[in-house]
Amino acid sequence: FTPKKNWMNYPNGLVHYQGEYHLFFQYNPYAEVWGHMSWGHAVSRDLVHWEHLPVALREHNGTMIFSGSAVVDSNNTSGLGTKARPPLIAIYTGSGHGRQTQNLAYSLDRGQTWTKYKGNPVIDIHAKDFRDPKVFWYGPAQEWVMVVSLASQKRVRFYASKNLRKWTFLSDFGPASVQNPPNWECPDLYELPVFNDPGSSRWVLVLGLGN
Repeated sequence: FTPKKNWMNYPNGLVHYQGEYHLFFQYNPYAEVWGHMSWGHAVSRDLVHWEHLPVALREHNGTMIFSGSAVVDSNNTSGLGTKARPPLIAIYTGSGHGRQTQNLAYSLDRGQTWTKYKGNPVIDIHAKDFRDPKVFWYGPAQEWVMVVSLASQKRVRFYASKNLRKWTFLSDFGPASVQNPPNWECPDLYELPVFNDPGSSRWVLVLGLGN
C-alpha cells in the first residue's frame, strides 16, 4: 500500500469491521516530507486492493496526530454510539505545544467520517514524550487495556478503562538494560498460546527502539 501522493510512515489503527479492513497511517497531506502529521485512511476487503478515503484525523491548531490504535466498541462502552450502531474508536497521541496526550475520535458511519471526542485529552500527564497507545478489550476483566510509551524515559505504562474515556493507571515497565536506544516507541501487548501446552499462554510485550 502507498498513498497517491505525499509522505507516509507508520501504519496505525488496523481494524476489521463489517467486512472491511481499515488501514490508517501517518500522513502529511501537504508535502513529500515529514510534517503536519495526520491519519491517512484506506479500506480493503482482501488486504490487496485498497480504496483511498479522505484523511480521517487532521492536525489542528498546531497539534499533530501521532500514532495510535483503533477498536470496534461493540458494546458501546464509551457511550459514543448505540448497541445497534456501535462506534469505531480511534485512540491516538496528540502532539503539540510541548506535550503529548492521549485522545479519542469516533465514527458512526463505518469509518467514513470521524469526530474528535469533546472531552479530549483522555490522558494528560504533562509529558513531552508520551505516545503511541495500543488499546484492546480484555474479556476476563471486562475492561479496556492501554499500553503506551514514555519514550525518552525508556518506559511503558499500562492503564485500564471501562469506557475508553476514563483511564486508571496500573503500572510501569522499564527502563530495562537495552544498549543505547534513544526511545521506546510503538508498544504492543498480546497473548500467545504456549506451543505443545494446551490451555497455557503467555503475554508478550514488544516495542520499537526509536531512531
